[in-house]
Amino acid sequence: MMVEMMNTAITQQPDIYSALPDHVLSDYFRHAGDALAEEAMVLGAAIRHILIKGEHINNKNIILSLIQTLEVTDDIVHADVIRKTLEIVVGHTIDDI
Repeated sequence: MMVEMMNTAITQQPDIYSALPDHVLSDYFRHAGDALAEEAMVLGAAIRHILIKGEHINNKNIILSLIQTLEVTDDIVHADVIRKTLEIVVGHTIDDI
């Protein structure tokens, strides 16, 4: 039942990945399918949060949003999903030199 609701939510949400300037990251999530369904929802929420605040969508702001969400999350399972999403975004972030 939960998976069906997540799949429905994913198909009903607009393509939030088009807002990502990092095409490799957006393609990674687009092609992951159901394997990263929960992480995709967390990333989508972070992107929407950034847009609502009127900030630019970039990996730094996504990372900060995910960390802020992680800090206030009491649900251990949801925290693991946020951490995995954070790991994916950090892994796709080029270091500033």
